[in-house]
Amino acid sequence: MSESIALGQPTVGDEELAAVAAVFRSGWLSGAGPTCKKFEERFAEVAGVEHVLATNNCGASLHLALTVLGVGPGDEVIVGDYTFPATGHAVLWTGAKPVFADIRPDIWSVDPAAVEAAITPRTVGILAVDVFGQPADYDELRAIADKHGLFLVEDGACSAGASYRGRPAGGLADLATFSFHGRKGITAGEGGALTTNNAEYAATARKLHTYGIEPAINRENSTDLPIPSFDVAGYNYRMSDVMAGIMLAQLDRLPDLVAARARVAKSYESLLGDLDGVTLPVALDDRVHPWQSYVVTLDAGIDRGAVANGLRAQGVQCNFGTYASHVQPVYASDAQCPVSADLFTRHLAIPMHANLTDAQVERVADTLRAVLTEVR
Repeated sequence: MSESIALGQPTVGDEELAAVAAVFRSGWLSGAGPTCKKFEERFAEVAGVEHVLATNNCGASLHLALTVLGVGPGDEVIVGDYTFPATGHAVLWTGAKPVFADIRPDIWSVDPAAVEAAITPRTVGILAVDVFGQPADYDELRAIADKHGLFLVEDGACSAGASYRGRPAGGLADLATFSFHGRKGITAGEGGALTTNNAEYAATARKLHTYGIEPAINRENSTDLPIPSFDVAGYNYRMSDVMAGIMLAQLDRLPDLVAARARVAKSYESLLGDLDGVTLPVALDDRVHPWQSYVVTLDAGIDRGAVANGLRAQGVQCNFGTYASHVQPVYASDAQCPVSADLFTRHLAIPMHANLTDAQVERVADTLRAVLTEVR
């Protein structure tokens, strides 16, 4: 069998190793240090925002975002249903209830009409998800939020390098969150970020992410011996400076990585556009899709498991898309999200990363075509 083609793969090399070596030489490896500060400054430029907080993962960023917004027991937060459950979990962590709203059938982000229909007297905000990186409908969502006095948060876990109507992901809502997990477009293996243009939110989040006190770097040049005082029970949500060094190198790569993934998506469109039984993903003209994943929709009646087994037998890795959150037992949700529930059973992710060669993309397409012929 030919060499396996990975579903996802980071693009890392000598630049990242050199960045880690520089952090080692600095002597500051732990969290919220000088390299984290540099990363936050650089990522603020990428996201077009005034404030960035580097975190250890996107779940931490989501929890911080909801916490600084004052979400708590008795509250409801409307959540786009089609997402990895970290989104809904973050609402549960505050003691509030996630209320799942159905999604658009084309780009799979939350349907603004479903959001408005889900609002109750207990609703305090909207948590939209940029599914696989393509931004949701933020102008429409902002109008709904303003109309009802709600906050708006962007779960941009997959969205580094994306944009919406000329505005970069990260500044499209009151706060936004990012993931730098190994499957994402830029990565330090793990890691995350919280972005906002609100100075008060940023200051509160920074305090909470370091156990409830200012980070040690703020006291480094003090002429006396300041002793921090704990007046709130915060968390340890800091990104290490080692991870921040890797992320600085990854930010240098970001434009090329987004362009490479776009080329892969364009090739798939050309190679698979006429394939019966498969609907290809949609990238809208008014936004830049960073293509964290490439997910096709199989026609109803096609055995997705058989397709997956056939691809894997030929060395082409694949997986389901993401989760219809409302059907997960942890939420005990009574929401009705038929579009999300249907796509949850029919989506298939095929290899997408910046390292794919033309020959590999052609092999993926040829293998998918052959497997579909066999299983139908």
